[in-house]
Amino acid sequence: MSTLYIDIGNSRIKWALARGTRMGRLRAMSLSQFSRFARALRSTRGVQAVHAVCVAGRPMEQRLRAALRLAGLPAPRFARSSRRAAGVTNAYRDPWRLGADRWVGMIGAWHLAGARRAVCAISAGTALTLDVVDAGGRHRGGLIAPGPEMMVGALLGRTRGIAARAAGARRSKATPLAPPLAGDTRSAITTGSLLAAAGLVERCLAELRARSKLTPAVYLTGGAAPALARLLSRRHRHCPDLVLRGLAVMA
Repeated sequence: MSTLYIDIGNSRIKWALARGTRMGRLRAMSLSQFSRFARALRSTRGVQAVHAVCVAGRPMEQRLRAALRLAGLPAPRFARSSRRAAGVTNAYRDPWRLGADRWVGMIGAWHLAGARRAVCAISAGTALTLDVVDAGGRHRGGLIAPGPEMMVGALLGRTRGIAARAAGARRSKATPLAPPLAGDTRSAITTGSLLAAAGLVERCLAELRARSKLTPAVYLTGGAAPALARLLSRRHRHCPDLVLRGLAVMA
């Protein structure tokens, strides 16, 4: 039996075809390339079920339904945040308020760790999200901040002097004057944003250990995950298809 898993985020589409319990190659495209994604669906064969998570809004859900129908594939089953699923209990008073991608991602992380130890699921994309599930499957809460790219965009979009200096910077990578300090405006912005994200993650993990006695296994996903990973001192696992794996568990 083949199952198609699809993760539609705020800026990218990720998908993979699984045969039985074996997850296939992860594929990804920008959300702006949806038409190309739809063409790729038309060449997909032998799919018995489609499971998806979409945080890009109901219009995008409808667009996906139409693309699957045109490709002759099954209608998608969309994952929604709930009070409890696959052994994990939601900490939110109103479960539906928790982003479905966060919910599915933390379920994926908890099961990857064997469903018996605390985990921290971190997604570094348009937004930077962090969620912790304890060894018993209880969601202990999470954090949301702008992702590194959004920090850069916000700074460039709301300042004149910094934006002008960044635009005038040479494309070649400048040598840091005293690592991690940057030697040009553009590098100062990008490095500063990544360090801000890494600092949030490190501080949260330190606080969890000191105040809650939790030392979770860390799972990292999202487009900015590779750059963020290089700045983390804590051991972690980079899992680009974390949400798809969570969908597979829920399916």
